[in-house]
Amino acid sequence: MEKQEALIEYCLRLGDNSLILGHRISEWCGHGPILEEDIALTNIALDLVGQARTLLTYAGEVEGKGRTEDDLAYLRQVREYRNCLLLEQENGDFARTIVRQFLFDSYHVPFLEALRSSTDTTLAAFAEKSLKEATYHLRHSSEWMIRLGDGTEESKTRVQGALNELWMYSGELFETDEVESVLQKEKIAPNMDAIKKTWTTNVAGILELATLTQPEAGWMQSGGRTGKHSELLGYILAELQYVQRSYPGCEW
Repeated sequence: MEKQEALIEYCLRLGDNSLILGHRISEWCGHGPILEEDIALTNIALDLVGQARTLLTYAGEVEGKGRTEDDLAYLRQVREYRNCLLLEQENGDFARTIVRQFLFDSYHVPFLEALRSSTDTTLAAFAEKSLKEATYHLRHSSEWMIRLGDGTEESKTRVQGALNELWMYSGELFETDEVESVLQKEKIAPNMDAIKKTWTTNVAGILELATLTQPEAGWMQSGGRTGKHSELLGYILAELQYVQRSYPGCEW
């Protein structure tokens, strides 16, 4: 695999992670449990969509075929998306949304910290800016994990149940293949082993404070990064792409 091909794929993976999770979080707008949390979730969604815009724009530039961020966000088919399966999972109740966010945030912060040292100046600058947002996201989701886990019997049951269900999707965040190998040789992409160690330590610490039980390590679900998704992504794209599919090329 050539460096250019690997870089395009890498940017799509990172961009799609932020795009799909941002869209999922945006579904909470107007439905948050309290007004303050409604605003917080909406802002997190905006941060993630902003990150997706930067990465998809860069993917289009590297590709050199004239595709814009909108083309990549709205005009690809399901199998062309590269987001991890964790991020397309349904919101469910508030506890499930927080668990999904926490698992991702705990990965995202150390990943961006490492990406700041990338020899690709665009990715390094992106990481520097996005790290400020991701750090807030992690603090937000961590605090809620503790509040829910060490809260009422019902909140603890809900958050533990969500953790048990979503844990099997966490392993895909750290998978590596030829794409990463090519870019790691060029010192563009960070080593995922060190990031996983940081993730494991942080997650274990928060779960202990939340009096939650960490699920046992075992088989992990994967495939999203290579375009093998659940049916859930199809429903997301049906809503996300509706306007551009119905009115091609429209601007507003």
